Amino acid sequence: MKVSREQVAENRRRILEAAGRLFRERGFEAVTVADVMKAAGLTHGGFYGHFKSKDDLIAQTLASALTSSVPDEIDLAGFAAGYLSARHCNDLAGGCPTAGLGAETIRQAPEARAAMTAGLRRQIELLSPSAPGGSAAEKRRAAIGSWAAMVGAVILARMSDDPALSDEMLKETGAWIAAKSMRARPADA
Repeated sequence: MKVSREQVAENRRRILEAAGRLFRERGFEAVTVADVMKAAGLTHGGFYGHFKSKDDLIAQTLASALTSSVPDEIDLAGFAAGYLSARHCNDLAGGCPTAGLGAETIRQAPEARAAMTAGLRRQIELLSPSAPGGSAAEKRRAAIGSWAAMVGAVILARMSDDPALSDEMLKETGAWIAAKSMRARPADA
């Protein structure tokens, strides 16, 4: 039975979504192609109609996860508040792919690293307009520093077995970003 183009696209979307959740939750090495296909509700045999290999799946999953549901503009302060929430931090499977998979991507195929690099560039571009600073270069610097602080805080909060320290990491990083943003605003704003 022939599958429509729409169904092929829907199957691919389901595979990428399932892979993204599983990879973030368990890591690349702990997830098999069979795990992904089962989570997507599809048979293992259909995998190679969509992807050349698991490495290809990883790269395409990263590209999809880093661009899906990303708005055209992000308010840095509002984004930081949500990103540094305990809810986001505790959502391994649905949370940030950069925080969840960044360290693992270092050891992946060049295509996966390229997808992560493209996502990093996009995030900096999205955060820069609302970042504090008088010039484009200052705004970009603030966006890079803020993004690095946010991702680092989530990684550190997740790795700690002390809930109080985890909460402190998130709250203090948010306060630091907010303070940087407030100091950079003109007095008449």
